[in-house]
Amino acid sequence: MEQRKILVTSALPYANGDIHLGHLMEVIQTDIWVRLQKLQGHDCVYVCADDAHGTAIMLSAEEEGITSQQLIDRVNEQHQRDFADFLIGFDNYYSTHSEENRILSESIYHAIDDNGHIARRKIKQLFDPERKLFLADRYVIGICPKCRSEDQYGDNCEVCGSTYNPSELINPRSSISGATPIEKESEHFFFTLPAFREMLQEWTRSGTLQNSVANKLSEWLDEDLQEWDISRDAPYFGFEIPNTTGKYFYVWVDAPIGYMASFKNLCDRTDYDFDIYWNKESNAEVYHFIGKDIINFHTLFWPAMLTSAGYRTPSAVYAHGFLTVDGTKMSKSRGTFINAQTYLEHLNPEYLRYYLAAKLSSGIDDLDLNLEDFVLRVNSDLVGKVVNIASRCAGFIGKGFEGKLASELDSPELLEEIQASKAEITNHFNEREYGKAIRVIMALADKANQYINDKQPWVIAKSDKQSLELQQICSTGINAFRLLIAYLKPVLPAMAEKVEEFLGIDALCWADIDTLLTDHSINKFQPLMTRVESDKIQAMVAATQQEHEAQQQTEAKTMGNDNSGFEKEIEYDDFIKIDLRVAKIITAEHVEGADKLLKLNLDIGLDKSGGPITRTVFSGIKSAYDPEELVGKLTVVVANLKPRKMKFGLSEGMILAAGPGGEDIWLIEANYGAQPGMRVT
Repeated sequence: MEQRKILVTSALPYANGDIHLGHLMEVIQTDIWVRLQKLQGHDCVYVCADDAHGTAIMLSAEEEGITSQQLIDRVNEQHQRDFADFLIGFDNYYSTHSEENRILSESIYHAIDDNGHIARRKIKQLFDPERKLFLADRYVIGICPKCRSEDQYGDNCEVCGSTYNPSELINPRSSISGATPIEKESEHFFFTLPAFREMLQEWTRSGTLQNSVANKLSEWLDEDLQEWDISRDAPYFGFEIPNTTGKYFYVWVDAPIGYMASFKNLCDRTDYDFDIYWNKESNAEVYHFIGKDIINFHTLFWPAMLTSAGYRTPSAVYAHGFLTVDGTKMSKSRGTFINAQTYLEHLNPEYLRYYLAAKLSSGIDDLDLNLEDFVLRVNSDLVGKVVNIASRCAGFIGKGFEGKLASELDSPELLEEIQASKAEITNHFNEREYGKAIRVIMALADKANQYINDKQPWVIAKSDKQSLELQQICSTGINAFRLLIAYLKPVLPAMAEKVEEFLGIDALCWADIDTLLTDHSINKFQPLMTRVESDKIQAMVAATQQEHEAQQQTEAKTMGNDNSGFEKEIEYDDFIKIDLRVAKIITAEHVEGADKLLKLNLDIGLDKSGGPITRTVFSGIKSAYDPEELVGKLTVVVANLKPRKMKFGLSEGMILAAGPGGEDIWLIEANYGAQPGMRVT
């Protein structure tokens, strides 16, 4: 088999937070694929880096009272530790804030500019007059101009789904300082993406992408492509654009170039040749593993930039879905937004590697980590099936035959069947259909266990502990175990290393699946993997919740000491205009097409003729409450709020709730004999 030259990358974690299970799913998926290539004898290099630029980095560093460099250096060290603890085998893990990346970013920019693919024009943006900086869309908050929902970001409304420009927000404010933004003009630099429409239409349909991704991109490519704003104004943490003052590369310009820079850094320290991999005529392969939320950057802007600058495009971009836990988005309050270190304090990293592999496919559907299923599957498959084979056979070999395997095996046909699955398992792993590969491997493990059950070596040992038949049966079991571990080595590298020590063999490679182990001495069997305990899962979830609560308390204390966290003061005359009434929730239901809203029908008392007064209210509490549990509750409603026409209907009031958001929203309930219509004072 000809050796391939392969360069593989994972998406760059942002250098402004901890590594969590969502990050780990991607790097585990990538690492399994890379390990398979290496086990097959290919020259496969795996690089990554921290995405270390942007306004968020700068603001976080300021908040901590340290420099941006100090922040990204600290985070980089933490990220490398976390990935190593989960057995991620990077050949180089670097940072986008590097000299290699600066040089490459500038050279690519110059090439693009020389080729006429940079446009310059003045645009108006919202500007924070207090912090003296231009505001990205996510740093502007205000009232949606379409449905009038409050606290919406500057690019889209999470309530009605509308998109708009930040300048269209009603009563916009800077989320950084709270100041009212002003419009200010500035010259910006644009990459002329529309010039690459035909190239991208061909490239995206060339087999480089999953069909579903290519289909989605065709929708964008069929419409008018927009020029891409690649510049940001000072203050900004990043690389300054050559021959400018106070103009910086937008973080998404130098982030993918960071793949090249990380590899360049490795090349400068080894015998690898950068040009062999990135030259336009290169025969090497380049693969990007990414999440589906950053597809447009990697499949539109990135290949177009590379083409303009004279470099090769990726061989393929593999996108995956998001990780959910117990069927819902990861949540800090529920204890399911789990950081790498919190997990490691309670559980073996290879539990997670195996469970994710058992469920991963080549598609972009979300993957659910069901914690109950996690316990059952790891215990059943790894402990109950795979390790069980060795533990049932090794003792008889050690006690009766001084640790030596038989020269002839009892059931060559069983082992031949396991070996015959090599092509199928290899293909599944290569195609990133890890779940299919695991199912084949576990079916083979079932057959090996059934073989041992049928042969009953423990019965033979009772009458003759040194029986040749016993040695041959157990040697067959040990060989089956060795083959299964070889198949699982890309997923469970640490356990494979323990098995290699137990068997007294060199490091397993993919070619070893074609051979058997006979007339060979093995070492005393040691436990290879313990069962997952449910209380460890519960402790991990509880620890995550405690971390979240501690963070919330810290933020609350900070806000209490700094009035800048509160809205502007109002007069008493403004306050007494608010009519707060007790309301009984008659019905509650989901709103089709709305991510956050529930539709509530409220009883707010009787009119002058004794008839009931009802109001319909749309409330953004869907993430915290099931509609059924709200019916019959007494709450408090702003009864004299002017009705607001929304996409989903007319909202005739506002119920009161508290909390930071997400699952942490608590309805203000009325008690102590309250009746609908009572005024709250």
